[in-house]
Amino acid sequence: MSVVTTDAQAAHAAGVSRLLASYRAIPPSATVRLAKPTSNLFRARARTNVKGLDVSGLTGVIGVDPDARTADVAGMCTYEDLVAATLPYGLAPLVVPQLKTITLGGAVTGLGIESTSFRNGLPHESVLEMDILTGSGEIVTASPDQHSDLFHAFPNSYGTLGYSTRLRIELEPVHPFVALRHLRFHSITDLVAAMDRIIETGGLDGEPVDYLDGVVFSATESYLCVGFKTKTPGPVSDYTGQQIFYRSIQHDGDTGAEKHDRLTIHDYLWRWDTDWFWCSRAFGAQHPVIRRFWPRRLRRSSFYWKLVAYDQRYDIADRIEKRNGRPPRERVVQDVEVPIERCADFVEWFLQNVPIEPIWLCPLRLRDSADGGASWPLYPLKAHHTYVNIGFWSSVPVGPEEGHTNRLIEKKVAELDGHKSLYSDAYYTRDEFDELYGGEVYNTVKKTYDPDSRLLDLYSKAVQRQ
Repeated sequence: MSVVTTDAQAAHAAGVSRLLASYRAIPPSATVRLAKPTSNLFRARARTNVKGLDVSGLTGVIGVDPDARTADVAGMCTYEDLVAATLPYGLAPLVVPQLKTITLGGAVTGLGIESTSFRNGLPHESVLEMDILTGSGEIVTASPDQHSDLFHAFPNSYGTLGYSTRLRIELEPVHPFVALRHLRFHSITDLVAAMDRIIETGGLDGEPVDYLDGVVFSATESYLCVGFKTKTPGPVSDYTGQQIFYRSIQHDGDTGAEKHDRLTIHDYLWRWDTDWFWCSRAFGAQHPVIRRFWPRRLRRSSFYWKLVAYDQRYDIADRIEKRNGRPPRERVVQDVEVPIERCADFVEWFLQNVPIEPIWLCPLRLRDSADGGASWPLYPLKAHHTYVNIGFWSSVPVGPEEGHTNRLIEKKVAELDGHKSLYSDAYYTRDEFDELYGGEVYNTVKKTYDPDSRLLDLYSKAVQRQ
């Protein structure tokens, strides 16, 4: 039966009351924004007359129902805390984004993805209902059957239509361990073809595949990481210490050659967090000597993000570049989605034009639904079609105009009928943006639930960085 404690419900109710009180305390002339200690956004934003909402009471799991395989979760609950509450029941969210401090509400309003997305889609597709504080100061319950316009427009709205205070989500069974097969390829085309076969058949060598992503180290060295649920006990690897997960993927061999590994389900879900994929190398955390003395509790994405924020605040990296006689750097931190048949085209173009490696690949398909999966207007993807998320997170020398490399990427993604996530810098014109991210559908929902524009609009937040 439902495991929902009275204490958890009372704490959540008190948190909602504090949230509403903080909203009412904000002058009508001030723009509203969350007051939160962490962020996984990489957009710089101007300092404006923005007041923060108190979300301090909205960080917990309200309850888990192992029979129904659902969980009621506060909007600011991190996936780290959510997974800790569901794993004891042998359950997990259908999609667990890679970084521990991503919140459930953030993954729904800002999108999220992981190696189950080829079969489970995106996090918002497993939401059954959610309570949302709208710009009008009301909390409404949105679902496919009530306030459905808000429910369907909420994903990719980045808090511009409201903030989720509670979400009820589906869960799925997991096993204690994940067995991994790392398959090497010498061409991007061959890797994408193998990825497509796995997705279309649901398996590899007759065995059902549960997890699927990949890493491109160069045009001639790339890997698919294929995962299988297993209950079989045995030795497991640990990548929270001196060993580094993404380096463990690499091996010599011909196309299709394999390397095998095993992780606990907990460590598999967080395999990328310890080194922020591979970005911890920018701080020296992958150097064997430095790593030995780097506190384990600080070997996590949330701490690296604090270092990045500190650098952005004081321009440390650009000062170092200038002192060494080099030009400043342009940040290129992006995730894009392109149809799988255009994936090799994009990756090959990227490797020829942008000096960043490795690159993460994560396939996704919208889940089957009664409306064919076409009900997410702010991030429209074709139903029954495979896309590949391509993630790259680094910097390059500045070009002749602001955001030169990012603009080239935006243009290429558009040419290939793709989309770009909005958690980082964007340079679209208003018309380009409206065509890609909801246009009149968004404007109509915005006017309905935020008639006085208490919240920023999506273009202002994502592109103008207000």
